[in-house]
Order: sequence, then C-alpha cells, then structure tokens
Amino acid sequence: MSDRAVPFILKTLLILTLSVLTLPAHAELPVARGSATDKDASTIESEPEWLYTLKPGESFVKVANQLLSKRYSPRQLLRYNAIDRSQALTEGDRIRIPLAWLKQEPSPARTTSVSGNVQLISSNGRRKRPLTNNAVIRVGDEVISAAGAALITLADGSEVRLSPNSRLIFNRLTQFGKTGMADTRLRLNRGGVRTRVKPVIEGGTRFEIETPSAVAAVRGTAFSLQTGGTATHLQVTEGTVEFGVPGKLHRVPSGYSASISGNKPNIRRMPAAPVITQLPTPLTQLPAEVTWEAGPPTHYRLDIFEAESGRWVENRKVAGNHFNVSRLDNGRYEMQLAALDPQGAAGMPAVRLFEVDLQAYAANLLSPGEGDSTNDDMPEFRWSLNGSNELARIEIAEDKAFNNLVATSEWAPETAALPSRPLKAGEYYWRVVTEAGGNSVAASPSRKLTVNGTLPPVRIISVNYIDSQVRVFWESLAEASKYRVQLADSADFNSIIKEATLKETTAALRLVPGRRYFIRLKALTDGPLQSQWGPGRELYLE
Repeated sequence: MSDRAVPFILKTLLILTLSVLTLPAHAELPVARGSATDKDASTIESEPEWLYTLKPGESFVKVANQLLSKRYSPRQLLRYNAIDRSQALTEGDRIRIPLAWLKQEPSPARTTSVSGNVQLISSNGRRKRPLTNNAVIRVGDEVISAAGAALITLADGSEVRLSPNSRLIFNRLTQFGKTGMADTRLRLNRGGVRTRVKPVIEGGTRFEIETPSAVAAVRGTAFSLQTGGTATHLQVTEGTVEFGVPGKLHRVPSGYSASISGNKPNIRRMPAAPVITQLPTPLTQLPAEVTWEAGPPTHYRLDIFEAESGRWVENRKVAGNHFNVSRLDNGRYEMQLAALDPQGAAGMPAVRLFEVDLQAYAANLLSPGEGDSTNDDMPEFRWSLNGSNELARIEIAEDKAFNNLVATSEWAPETAALPSRPLKAGEYYWRVVTEAGGNSVAASPSRKLTVNGTLPPVRIISVNYIDSQVRVFWESLAEASKYRVQLADSADFNSIIKEATLKETTAALRLVPGRRYFIRLKALTDGPLQSQWGPGRELYLE
C-alpha cells in the first residue's frame, strides 16, 4: 500500500464514524416492515393516524378495502407504510392509516329516553313532530324541549342529555368507517346540555358544541353547558374541555367552571361535591329522606335518573340539606346532588345509586259491609291502606272471580271512591286492588253487595170481555222473568180475592156478572230486582 493511500483510507473511516454518531440516540423502527422515503416520513409526521392491527385470517387488501374511502387504494396505503408487498404482512402487524383516508359515513343519533314535551324538527321539510324513544336523529335535525328532557346517544356511544327549555341542532354526525371514531358538531341555541363523551384520538376525531357566544371542544370528558342571551356557562366534571370564542380557546380541567360573555372566559373552581349522609338502599317505604352534610352552600341541584334508561325523573333546586324522595316506581336509580355557587352554577356532583323496592298490601274494607243492600246506584266505597306510597281502586264484578268487571274507579292514593258508572239493580261483588312501585299488586277479599233499584211499573194494555170471561193483556219488560197479578174487590187492594205469578203477559179471568173488580201487576226477576205495583184497572162484567 502506498503512502498516499493510507491518509485516504483513514479519512474515509473518519467520515463513516461521524455519520453513525450523528444518528438519533432513540430512533424508532417503523411499525410495519419496510423503509420509508423522505416524502413518506414527512407525511407520517404531519397527518393524524389510526393504527390497525391485523387479526387472524385477515389480509391487508381486505382490511384496506373495508376501511379506506374510495379516493384511496390498498396500493397507496402500502406506499404510505413503506411496504413493498402486502404478502409480507401477517397476523399482529400494525398498519398506519391517516384519518383523512378513512371512510366517512353519516352516523345518525338515537333517542334513548324522553320525558315530557320534546319536539323533533326534521331537516327534510322542517316538519315538527313529538320526539319518541328510539327515534333517529340525522344531520340538520333540531330537538326542542319545553317542559321535557331527552337523552340522546351518538353512534360512538357518547351521550347528550338535553335539559328542559332547550334547543339543540345536530350540524355534523360523521363516523370514520368501523373505527368507532366520530366527528360530532352540535349547536346549542338556548338552554342546557349534559354530556358524557367517549375519549377521542388527539388530532383525529372531534366533538364540539357551539353556542351563540362560545365553543366547547372535547377530548373525552363529562361536562355541562348552558347558554342564554349573550352568555355561556360551562362545568367540567371529568376530563378537559377547550372553551372560549372561536380561535381563542382556553383549557378548562375537571373540577372547574367557566363563563363567557365577551372574548375571555372567567375560569373558577367549582364547589366540591356534597357528602351524602343518608340514602338507604333498597328503599322499601316512600317517602324516604335523603340528607347530606351542611356546608357554606345553602342551595343545591338534585337530579334523579332511571339507571337503565337514563330517563330524567326528578330535577329541582333544594334549600337546606335534606330532601324527601317519593313517587318512584320500583327499579334502580342514579341520584346526582351538586351545590350551587353564588351565580347559580352547579358544582361537582355527588353520585349515588339506589334501588326502590316497594310492596303492595291488601287493603282493609270498611263499607259497604258484607251482604249489604243499597238503593243508590252510585254507592260510595271506603277502605284503609296498609302500605306506603300505594295507589288503590275499587273493582266491581258480577262474579266472585272478577272475570267480568262492570265498574271500577280511578287509581288514586285515596281511601274512598265512587264507581265509574251507575250500577244497575242486581247482585255484585266488590274489592279494592292496591299497587305500589308500578309492579307490586295486591287485592283485598271481596264482599257481596245488592243494588235494589226498581223496574218500571207494568201497565195494562187492553181488556177483552167474552161472555162471562175477561182476558187481560199487559206490557212486556225485557228485564222481567215473570209477573205477579192481584185481583181485588176494591181500588185500595186491601182485600185480595186472587193472587198468582205468571210467565206470560196475559191472563184469563172468570168473573161474576154485575160485580166490580180491580186488577194490578208488578214485574219480577230471578234476583232481588222487582218493580212497584202498576196502576190498578177496573173490571166489570154486566
């Protein structure tokens, strides 16, 4: 080797050593196999991505066709991941997919529960109709609540609870294919919402609520928002919300509230969650008192929701540190109790699950007594209750098994009632049915009652004289099964000559000529019902 070649080799080795030393100390290998070009690397750095892991039996091409929008092909995704051949990928390998490349499909929301008066205005024709459970809400639709409330579930599982006297527009409801990610943008024109948003990918999916004076951008959190006039108020109970006017958002963490009526929000710590000291579960008697530790706040907001459906069953402001829970059906509930700050905004909520398990008990019957009779076709029934928070009604039937109800009363927490309609004369059975908690029912023993009543009097239609015989005809009554006939020799019927019971509506009498007689009739039934005596008719045979 010549003397001139040695310096050249040393110089070359020195350059290679310096090149190695200039590599990053913590460089990462690509997620998928292959080597990226400079252009690919810059793209990876600038675009938000979603990582997909191949499952057993899946192929790269099949997954790409399922997830990519029509503007992008599996070949483009291979180049993006710096992979030469799709066959090189196997189970467990991860693929980088830019969010902008994913399919974007409309993802309607659905109503989970509705209470009270809530209206849905469709974007197609602006037709207004009542909002019902499981109703589909599409982009451009508007939900308006008056005295009612609604719980709405989005395609990704996030929940939006609309408060009374609110107006919410669904401006964007988009889902990124089968990734579970969504782009949701709502506008709250007035009123309030409470939301629970599923965590989203930073720089990817989006959840925003705009009001006339502010924007709330969410990255997976629970918060409440109210707006009216030129002001908007925010309370964050979980996670973080970006809040403010468009382009000037401020981070509001959990446990803080913010209000804005200009350009900059006023951010302050929320009142702490109250400490609930008494709420037994299950509740076997209502009303039941719930209490909490007294503190500097003097007013609180109390909400009760059905645990399964999320339906809002109680919403009120409470003064002091106690409240009586009442008028709930059997089931599981969630109570949220929050202190109100001097501006009336709610603080961090205390959340407590509880159950109502009420039992109905048979009532004690008071009047009418067993076997009583009455001339009143609308008799009053009385009883006493043995349970708490019970509703009751009377049931009246013609049979002891109560298979054929002829009258009832309205369900009410009262201990007296009138039948729903007048009772015809006859024999009846009556009882009281009690109900508690919506699904617990009990029935009292039954009692027999006779309604006397009367049939209309029977009138004689005609009298025919044939020789020494007289035939009398009288009117027929539908309710009558037979007739009682009396023959007397005086108009006051003090002296009865003959009395008989007949099923027909005619009778033949043999009379003594030259003597005066008087005849009258009354209708009879197989039961206690009968008519008064009809007017008498004089009979005379010359």
